[in-house]
Amino acid sequence: MPTNLPADYFNAEERFRSATTTEDKVKYLEEMLSTIPKHKGTDHLRADLRKKLSKLRTATTSSKGAKKQVSPYHISKEGAGQVVIIGCTNAGKSTLVAAQTNASPEISEVPFTTWTPTPGMMAIENIQVQLIDTPPFSEEYIDPEFLNLIRRVDLVLIMIDLHANPVQELEFVLGKLVENRIAPQYLQGKVKTEGFLLYVPCLVLVNKYDSEEFEEHYEIFQQLLEEEHPLVPASAQTGYNLEALKKAIFEKLGVIRVYSKAPGKEPDKTAPFVVEEGIRLAEFAGKVHKDFQENLKSAKIWGTSAEFPGQMVSRDHVLEDEDVVELQV
Repeated sequence: MPTNLPADYFNAEERFRSATTTEDKVKYLEEMLSTIPKHKGTDHLRADLRKKLSKLRTATTSSKGAKKQVSPYHISKEGAGQVVIIGCTNAGKSTLVAAQTNASPEISEVPFTTWTPTPGMMAIENIQVQLIDTPPFSEEYIDPEFLNLIRRVDLVLIMIDLHANPVQELEFVLGKLVENRIAPQYLQGKVKTEGFLLYVPCLVLVNKYDSEEFEEHYEIFQQLLEEEHPLVPASAQTGYNLEALKKAIFEKLGVIRVYSKAPGKEPDKTAPFVVEEGIRLAEFAGKVHKDFQENLKSAKIWGTSAEFPGQMVSRDHVLEDEDVVELQV
């Protein structure tokens, strides 16, 4: 077994081990293969994974048409990113999803009103992000499929009730995650436990911060925390500071918006390409059209990454958020 496999490989492997559907197993095997460096030391491993992948694809093909029960937690990703909201009962998860998306989850002060996940699309400026309401964490039981959803998404939003016992709630949720071999990326190296942990991107939304009058409550909460957490105080009910939350979500997703334009025309800024941070021009060209990546001759750039408007750049040029690109093939 090679010893120089990247961390992304082991993350994908953990997701593969936790997957319960053939489709997910295929997805994570493909992800594992894509992360393995190609050299003689990995030939055997890559061959073994390809064999497993072939068997799973054959099983998928043979089972088409057969009726099967699909988990409600198997939610197809839509938009620029998939964000799952987790937390204790009555933290305000359903209120946020109802207020910011097209979904209509049931909202009640009665504990444990939400029994199944509810996805909806939330606008962040000119893009859409998928926001998923979920059942509250409980002491007794957390559905394994719920945990698999947490492992798969692009971002986990931990919601805490500022008016309840926020420190205890945060510790409870984090404890349940670690108990199931999951931990926030921002705590990497600080979690004391044996065995493998899958680190996932997380933000902590301190909900029911309804106005600046609750600043003192929020400061006390911060002082009581033993570790530093990426906190965003806001109110799902009143909308206070939700724009700051949206900005934090966008930044945490690790994506940027890039606009393509034809020569002599203005770009359509209502429909950006949403791509990963650090993408190079050649890779972006392939996303615009599969033939562009190979045939790209040059490109002009307007935006943050350009030294001046309309700068001619090379294929290796790294794009930044809201750059405008004119491809020439």
